[in-house]
Amino acid sequence: MNEEENILEVTDICKKHKRFELQRVSFSLKRGYIMGFIGPNGAGKSTTIRCIMGLTHPDSGHVKLFNNDAQANMKSLKQRIGFVYDQNVFFEDLTVERNKQIISMFYDHWDDKAFYDYITKFGVPLSTPVKSLSKGTAMKFALAVALSHHAELIIMDEPTSGLDPIFRKELLDVLLEVIQDDEKAIFFSTHNISDLEHVADYITFINDGKIQFSKETETILDDYFIIRGPKNLKELVEEHRPIAIKQTSLGFEAFMERERLKRLDMHPELKLERPSLEDVMYYVVKSQMG
Repeated sequence: MNEEENILEVTDICKKHKRFELQRVSFSLKRGYIMGFIGPNGAGKSTTIRCIMGLTHPDSGHVKLFNNDAQANMKSLKQRIGFVYDQNVFFEDLTVERNKQIISMFYDHWDDKAFYDYITKFGVPLSTPVKSLSKGTAMKFALAVALSHHAELIIMDEPTSGLDPIFRKELLDVLLEVIQDDEKAIFFSTHNISDLEHVADYITFINDGKIQFSKETETILDDYFIIRGPKNLKELVEEHRPIAIKQTSLGFEAFMERERLKRLDMHPELKLERPSLEDVMYYVVKSQMG
């Protein structure tokens, strides 16, 4: 495996819409890793993915896939990508089986055995028209297709949306199985942030069209703390400039960088807690809203 090769490289992508703008979006993903892509609704996740997949063209900046310019080589590069989109992209009036027959013709390395194994595992009915599938089952079908042509990069836009908790857990197990092949990589956008904590090696966080950070998951969770304490200690903590602070029924809760915490003379009534990814996203977004 080439450790240094970025399987996906996004550099300074800008894209202006009427009410929204991607601003110099940059991040990269190496083979052998899962990257979670998070951000609130309207932050720019789907627009970024559409730029990566050539479904929309950025105004400036560029995307490289497998060390190739994506825009110039997208047709051939799509052979190496498994894409699970958050909307139905199949022939709705045709059955799952008929869809498979048509789709498989477009892939040089289609693997029928892999497809039927996943269909069985996911419980997708082959003789049912796609339009009659529930949202969750349609997503399972899309995932089976993405995993059945030996793709090196799996890109998923909200794949757990509409799925029950049991299948969400199964999906994460499938992703962990896929990534055992360290030539592959997974780029995974989701609202279910708690899912990512267990599987994502890296998190890229976008808000209001700008990348806030792109780091190892463990590093992010180690970089911040939540501090809780009584009202009379609120000013003491405020002096150390937390990212955000709010009143609670029992006192206050502050979100703070580890570096600032080192300078805080800890009082026995102050309680420290490691944040979840959801906490980090919530407080960073809240701090930018003023």
